[in-house]
Amino acid sequence: MTEEYNQLKNYMNQSSRTVVVTGAGISYLYGMRRLKQSVGMMNARRVFSASYVKKNPEKFYEIIKDAFLDATFVKGPSIVHKQLAKLESQGKIYGIVTQNMDCLHTVAGSKNVVEFQGSFQDNVCIDCGEHFDDYNIWNQGHMPRCDKCGAPIMPASFCNRNNDSMNKAIDMISKADLIIFVGTTGFRSDEYLSRMSPNAKLAQINLSETVFDNMADLNIRADAGEVFTAILDE
Repeated sequence: MTEEYNQLKNYMNQSSRTVVVTGAGISYLYGMRRLKQSVGMMNARRVFSASYVKKNPEKFYEIIKDAFLDATFVKGPSIVHKQLAKLESQGKIYGIVTQNMDCLHTVAGSKNVVEFQGSFQDNVCIDCGEHFDDYNIWNQGHMPRCDKCGAPIMPASFCNRNNDSMNKAIDMISKADLIIFVGTTGFRSDEYLSRMSPNAKLAQINLSETVFDNMADLNIRADAGEVFTAILDE
């Protein structure tokens, strides 16, 4: 274990509330397709709208399947998702805040997860508004439809900005005494950076430069799977 890994382990041992903030990096590295690859030249905002889904439900499903669902239900969680779930079960981290919608943290076994952009766990009927809180409705091989009215279902966050989820994320981050950024370059970080405790330690595990470089107490330029493997093996 390198000196940096030891430092991170010490931070975690001394912390009473560690929160891990994850981004698209932990999904793209392990098989998730970038959204633009799936929608081609189409505008994602137009595609992810109730009007588009109503007119093109099966096309919408194929886009979602290609961009997210195959990675979630076929390839499954990466080693990093599984390691974070294990660290939570051991009481070494309090919870996870993620920009990812793929539910891979939940599939891997993490319990305390806030998805600040929403996810396929939180769904709504585009006609009657019935809610469906279950990501497994997307694992049926076809576009999910409402039990009550038969209309297509879509993630609630595609219908409107999910402010409640971001508020939950900010609350979790603000109460942390150690925050570990993994696979995120800082998407929407301006909404929570000012709310972090001034006494919190900041660490990041990222292969590339990010907005956290100059503020982090510890920067680890390594694969997150290798880092957490070393920590869990100790």
